[in-house]
Amino acid sequence: MSIILPYSKGGWVEIRPTKIVALGLNYLDHIKESESVKVQNFTDEVPKEPVLFPKTTNVLIGPGEEIILPKLIDSYNFKSPRTDHEAELGLIIKNRIKNIRAEDAFNHILGFTCFNDVSQRNLQRSDKSGWYRGKSLDTFGPIGPRVVAPDQIGDVQNLDICCRLNGEVVQQGNTSQMIFGIAETVAFISANFTLEAGDIIITGTPSGVGPLHDGDVVEVEIENIGVLTNRVRQE
Repeated sequence: MSIILPYSKGGWVEIRPTKIVALGLNYLDHIKESESVKVQNFTDEVPKEPVLFPKTTNVLIGPGEEIILPKLIDSYNFKSPRTDHEAELGLIIKNRIKNIRAEDAFNHILGFTCFNDVSQRNLQRSDKSGWYRGKSLDTFGPIGPRVVAPDQIGDVQNLDICCRLNGEVVQQGNTSQMIFGIAETVAFISANFTLEAGDIIITGTPSGVGPLHDGDVVEVEIENIGVLTNRVRQE
């Protein structure tokens, strides 16, 4: 699976990840809303190290493409089916790395972008295997609208991030609120897994996550990057 996005230094970047590594519970205010989200292993406890989970590459869609709420969910007859938006800062790995130091992390980042970590909450609550399926349904990873190089992003740990649903702000935060910063996170992940060029890391979401419905338009905006816009459609 690949996505082609404009690059801040000119031209286009083809993003073809071998994996997408996501951080859970990386904003304190999101941790505090654990009771409303009600998924397994989501508590109000502040993690001692980054909480990692995978998203499969079939989730990827670009700006303007549709997020599809799968008809599979209807077959379960959940009392209150819920699929949420999650506005996040994403980063693209530049080259193959393993066991890098935090102080070297930015040398191995191609750039930063917006990401919507769409999440099916009922599957997250009920699947014995954890979050894998609820995070990895087709189209559950909008990315874009462009990739901004590290030396052009400004202070990546002080960027405003928000999500709008049908024009109304529903999430608002700043990357300074991350529990684990970008450099620390890349180093930690590279100690666990070899990262390849094009791999995507998504860095957690601020509070305000909430449900998506057929016909909704969801926007993720991050300072110095732009606005990622996708419409939602029931399959």
